[in-house]
Amino acid sequence: MATTQVETVSTGADKAKLATAAVLVVAALAAFYLFGKQGQLVQWGALLLGLAAAVVVFFTSEPGKALYAFGQDAWREVKKVVWPARKEAIQMTAYVFGFVLLMALFLWLTDKTLEWLFYDLILGWKK
Repeated sequence: MATTQVETVSTGADKAKLATAAVLVVAALAAFYLFGKQGQLVQWGALLLGLAAAVVVFFTSEPGKALYAFGQDAWREVKKVVWPARKEAIQMTAYVFGFVLLMALFLWLTDKTLEWLFYDLILGWKK
């Protein structure tokens, strides 16, 4: 039987870092609206600076480091993927479109046949 691991924020320092990051995000949003009269450059600068500070604080915590490591692993896996050549991708796309058209035609014919069978022959409801 497989055991599931649940990762939690366990240390007080990590909780403080995550709380600080959340406060920085709220402060950045508040600064954006408070600096409305100062001009858009100041508004957006305060927002981006506050969000950047929140991101830096978040990535110094254990969950942030784990997220960064996960991103690195995911990128490594993406590099291992063997992507199809253009010709192969176009062929597979054409196969999918062809199959969809055939299936649509089949379902339409089935629907019309059942409609004719039930409404015209069995029930006698002519349109």
